[in-house]
Amino acid sequence: MAQLPTVPFGTTDMSITRVGFGAWAIGGADWAFGWGKQDDDDSVAAIRHSVESGINWIDTAAVYGLGHSEEVVGRAIADIPEGERPFIFTKCGTIDDPDNPGKTTKRIATPESIRREIEDSLRRLGVEVIDLYQVHWPPADGSPVETYWPTMLELKAEGKVRAVGLSNHKVDQLEAAEKIGHVDTLQPPFSAINRDAGAAEIAWCADHGTGVIAYSPMQSGLLSGRFTRERAANLPADDWRSRNPEFTERLDANLALADALRPIADRHGVIVAAVAIGWVLAWRGATAAIVGARRPEQIDGWLPAATLALTDADLDEIAAAIRATGAGHGPDHP
Repeated sequence: MAQLPTVPFGTTDMSITRVGFGAWAIGGADWAFGWGKQDDDDSVAAIRHSVESGINWIDTAAVYGLGHSEEVVGRAIADIPEGERPFIFTKCGTIDDPDNPGKTTKRIATPESIRREIEDSLRRLGVEVIDLYQVHWPPADGSPVETYWPTMLELKAEGKVRAVGLSNHKVDQLEAAEKIGHVDTLQPPFSAINRDAGAAEIAWCADHGTGVIAYSPMQSGLLSGRFTRERAANLPADDWRSRNPEFTERLDANLALADALRPIADRHGVIVAAVAIGWVLAWRGATAAIVGARRPEQIDGWLPAATLALTDADLDEIAAAIRATGAGHGPDHP
């Protein structure tokens, strides 16, 4: 099994590789935010290849495929010796809408729902302890963090989870949670297109010992270097990206930014995707990035991001490209 360098994950007792396997897309097509049809055997092979390549953590969520992603992750790790298993991170707080099953989801984070969800996740994953348990989104009814964060801390005290975190939460919510008990981790969306977390949340985490695992560092494929206008036009209806503005009215600017990363990739001997991920990891406070894969060969392309160090000149060039293309929003330089 290959070895990759690791870094401390906030104040937790875990050290993690700078890229991790993201299991959103392997949830399949049959839910509101599916990525189209997916072969489970390919998913299992991709997960196992990532572990064999040195990646030591997997991020999933109960809502991905309405439990299916967790089941696939559980299948993939079942035969891995316990001492060689990757850390497993998952999330609660987003569930299937019973009034419109498979088509919409609800953001609910009551203590009762969280406790029910963790038992379901433990069963689907086939583990006794979850390494990181995260609240996926703030509840849709506006319930403050004070209503659900104590339950997360209780799960940690009870030994059901090793660490607890928040996903898609803002600084004011992080502050409120921190007053109750330490926020071990944050999972924000962050890429050279969606740069908003660079303005506040990531810096807050750096100042408070909170680990950060950024999701969608390639903006769901737009910054992979392989996405095209033709591919965007032919996304199937069961792929959520077909309805997303970044893949429609803002597509030209986003693809222009991806093209601008190509000379930097060539200089480092990597693919464009690795540069996009490396940009995320260049920010102070960004511990690691979650990168999705649906087939084993996809991993080999972006894996060099785990050790890639962009230079100040590289970062200046990317910032200039962001301004020139007008792509995205948020600060353009670490």
